[in-house]
Amino acid sequence: MHFVNAKGILSAQNGMNLYRGCTHGCIYCDSRSKCYGFEHAFEDIEVKQNAPELLEKALRSKRKKCMIGTGAMCDPYMHCEEKLNLTRRCLEIIDRYEYGVTIQTKSNRILRDLELLKRINEKAKCVVQMTLTTYDEKLCKILEPNVCTTKERVEALKVFHENGIPTVVWLSPILPYINDTRENIEGILDYCIQAKVYGIICFGMGLTLREGDREYFYAALDRHFPGMRERYHQRYGYAYELPSDRSRELMKLFRDKCRTNGIICDMDACFQYLHEFPEKYEQLTLF
Repeated sequence: MHFVNAKGILSAQNGMNLYRGCTHGCIYCDSRSKCYGFEHAFEDIEVKQNAPELLEKALRSKRKKCMIGTGAMCDPYMHCEEKLNLTRRCLEIIDRYEYGVTIQTKSNRILRDLELLKRINEKAKCVVQMTLTTYDEKLCKILEPNVCTTKERVEALKVFHENGIPTVVWLSPILPYINDTRENIEGILDYCIQAKVYGIICFGMGLTLREGDREYFYAALDRHFPGMRERYHQRYGYAYELPSDRSRELMKLFRDKCRTNGIICDMDACFQYLHEFPEKYEQLTLF
């Protein structure tokens, strides 16, 4: 872990990454890809120590309230957050200035900030996003070894729903020949129904691999799934997109089950919801 002073913290779309790198160890992580320009080891977490000051300055100067997003590239609730509290400090600023927030994570450490997130949701809007890929707990610990299991994430989703905070699940990635089974997708969808999630984002049944990510993924296949690398090479070569052979069947299952249970599954609708600041609150601020 090392500390830097960032020049800015909010993107043009009002997203922020407080850390660079990750210690969750997910074998498929796209953030490892060389195109993102990491100049340090991925597990050597870069901490943007001046992020709270940059965020406060940015929010003070904004003319219109909006949703602030975090977690798109690096999880805001990694192990180091327990001591550094960088995510919490930024949430406190968002709460103070009465902005909304949407957080994407795989960790139930987010429950630590439940009361703070409830306050944000009462004043504006808070949406918690969780990634779920694998119903089988043993397989989950292989694919995502250093983070809480799927079942623990689902329990966190239930807690947020019980406290009035809406949730969205990312059903991604689905790894060909590994977790692209009907049993796995049905299991995850049943979890989502139990947790009463608002929506599910799914880009399709498969995964993408870029330089940097690909090498790490294939090394993990050699360790945990002997012979699987060769199967991938034969089927996909060095393609960027690796769709499951069962994609059509599994996507139909996904859409049908979501619609039957009132879960938003249209990606555009999900992203619009994540970015929408509550209209009623905007009207109140005019008076």
